Amino acid sequence: MDSVRIDKYLWAVRAYKTRSEAADACNGNKVRINGVTAKASKSVKLSDTIEVHKGPVTFTYRVVQLTENRMGAALVPEYVLNLTPESELAKTHAPMETIVLRRDKGAGRPTKKDRRQLDDLSESLMWNQWNEKESR
Repeated sequence: MDSVRIDKYLWAVRAYKTRSEAADACNGNKVRINGVTAKASKSVKLSDTIEVHKGPVTFTYRVVQLTENRMGAALVPEYVLNLTPESELAKTHAPMETIVLRRDKGAGRPTKKDRRQLDDLSESLMWNQWNEKESR
């Protein structure tokens, strides 16, 4: 075996849970092989570099061995080398701020006044975050 479809390979090395997810990522321009956007049918060869965009993170892998069969997580390092920089991996642990507006049960939909208060609150939080970044 000298080449494998990229969707099969990404599924086999556990980059995606299902092969259809891997194919959708390829068709959605979220996968690159050696810097070139790859469709699901594109072949991957030994020592190719694969970039996978998942959310805010871009994972980078190098192909060590080829396989079409899904394997246990312990065997994955024998087939793929993870080259993802620490700065990208740190994005997976970035804190996310979520504003939860509690409303009494049966209070109905928010009014215009409620919406304006929520917008003011979110704007002030964004302004504070921006000021913190600028002061660093």
